[in-house]
Amino acid sequence: MRCRVSLLQRCPVTQTAFQPGDRVVLPPYGIGVVQGTCQRPVGGHDQAYYQVTFANTTSRAYVPVAAPEGAGLRAALTAGDMPALLASLSSSTLNLPRQWAARHRRVAEILASGDPFELAVLTCELRRWNVQRGLPDLDRQALRRAIRLLEQEVSGLQDGEAERVQQLLVTAWNESPQD
Repeated sequence: MRCRVSLLQRCPVTQTAFQPGDRVVLPPYGIGVVQGTCQRPVGGHDQAYYQVTFANTTSRAYVPVAAPEGAGLRAALTAGDMPALLASLSSSTLNLPRQWAARHRRVAEILASGDPFELAVLTCELRRWNVQRGLPDLDRQALRRAIRLLEQEVSGLQDGEAERVQQLLVTAWNESPQD
């Protein structure tokens, strides 16, 4: 079952949402690049798929052209999104449950969604908790996972706001509780 990637669309679809070279996010894999589209046989019929590759890995994903949102595929953030992301990272609040199991469930949902603005709000709240009183190990792991996902999303953007976001993420990574 070989898939030949073409920079020209070879699918019977009139318009694609993603073009070769577009930066995309595919939770839980992270940032990838659309290499092109291809046809793959499924159930005796050829189906059109985006081929997405991921940096620093040999991993690839094939996402149906007809329903990319069903797989969670979305466009990566752009420089224009940075002011809103920075605002979410700086001053958001999230009413996380105090009871561990309920909080863990909610945090896992946010991390799995890969939504950068939800991740920013989660990061802001966990960062606040960390500075105020320190975080238990699983919450600290969640904070670091959220930071890594946001760093991936912002990496490669050459913009003053993107640099400020990156600096804020580095600060959050290295903060420790106040004494």
